[in-house]
Amino acid sequence: MTTTLLLDDTLWDLCVDSAGNIAAASDPYRIAQDVATACRLFLGEYWYDTTIGIPYFQQILGYSPPLALIKAKLAAAAAAVPGCNNPIVYLTALVGRQLSGQVQFTDANGQTQTVGF
Repeated sequence: MTTTLLLDDTLWDLCVDSAGNIAAASDPYRIAQDVATACRLFLGEYWYDTTIGIPYFQQILGYSPPLALIKAKLAAAAAAVPGCNNPIVYLTALVGRQLSGQVQFTDANGQTQTVGF
């Protein structure tokens, strides 16, 4: 089983539990949080493995990539998360320079989950 530190969903920072210890996320929320984190990770940003992440600077930001490329990169990042099965990316709006959408996937328990961005 994978352990993930619980992040505040507004600040995306660590949370503490009722005893004042750093809180851990449990399934099924853990999988959704890890998918959201994977979709936010820039290529080269992760100190311990600089080969993972989405090539935002290299292929997306400042470029006009096809939407299929963005969807494929997000889906691949989500699929790499343990417990995330069959991720499907939906892009819902492009307003100015802000793209929004969601990743829908089936977790290890067979439940469908959605992570927005």
